[in-house]
Amino acid sequence: MAKILFMSNVGLIIEERPADIGNFLVGRLLPFRGKRMVGPYIFIDHMGPVSLSEGENMDVAPHPHIGLSTLTYLFEGSIMHRDSLGTEMEIHPGAVNWMTAGKGIVHSERTPQRFRDLKKTIHGLQIWVALPKEMEDSEPTFHHVDQIDLPYWKDGDVSFRLIAGEAFGRKSAVPTYSKQFFLEIHSSSQQKLTIGHELFGEAGMYILEGSIESDGYVYEPKQILVAKEATLCEFTINANTTVYIFGGEPFPEERFIYWNFVATSNERIERAKEKWLNQEFDPVPGETDFVPLPKDKVRPASTSERKE
Repeated sequence: MAKILFMSNVGLIIEERPADIGNFLVGRLLPFRGKRMVGPYIFIDHMGPVSLSEGENMDVAPHPHIGLSTLTYLFEGSIMHRDSLGTEMEIHPGAVNWMTAGKGIVHSERTPQRFRDLKKTIHGLQIWVALPKEMEDSEPTFHHVDQIDLPYWKDGDVSFRLIAGEAFGRKSAVPTYSKQFFLEIHSSSQQKLTIGHELFGEAGMYILEGSIESDGYVYEPKQILVAKEATLCEFTINANTTVYIFGGEPFPEERFIYWNFVATSNERIERAKEKWLNQEFDPVPGETDFVPLPKDKVRPASTSERKE
């Protein structure tokens, strides 16, 4: 359920809703019926924390994407990424897997082999960033950026890590394709932060742990707060709190989203659907299973619609 506040810079609160991704439930944050995108960010899932027993594993079979970049960022655990480019990359907490689908890519996400018979925990964020219209037909790419290569700095008790995009005069090593930012902020003590002058376009804040205060309101985890004006972003961050601030310049065109496909037109999505039904995407080497096209999805939803 969303709440709208008119007396502060918080224009909308989006709370996590459960969504089934096959192996376990995740907390779906975007898209939301009242706000389908924040800047170029079109999809955010909070994955876990979920504890898996011996022999219980994450196995997301090969599935396709078009028109977006995926950003995987883990807090706990590890995931083995394989894709149709031949990439095989294990991601660990603090690193970034950035896969750009362009005209089309297929990938799988699984528990690494050495952990499959052990107890393990998976916890992280799965994010989609829509591509600019001129990149919808680009060739797919994959980039992995280790935590040590992400800009990190401290200001007293507050630490900052720039995961993607540009902010505070810094630029992430993640190769983004539009004006955006994805920033991790952690404070060990209560501090008042004024960072709006570093932001642009639209801005959202996800509270992972702890709480923040703004205009007399207290906000806690499992919520996205969408600012009315990114440039007015000012809040009190309480002790032992971690938040993620993301957003950027919105695109001039609307986006359609259907399953794992994002596009500026229904026609592109219909072509991708037919291509997947006919198994015409390049496969993930060595993998023969796949996620079938959902039968319960009738048509793409536009980012301009208010229906979820």
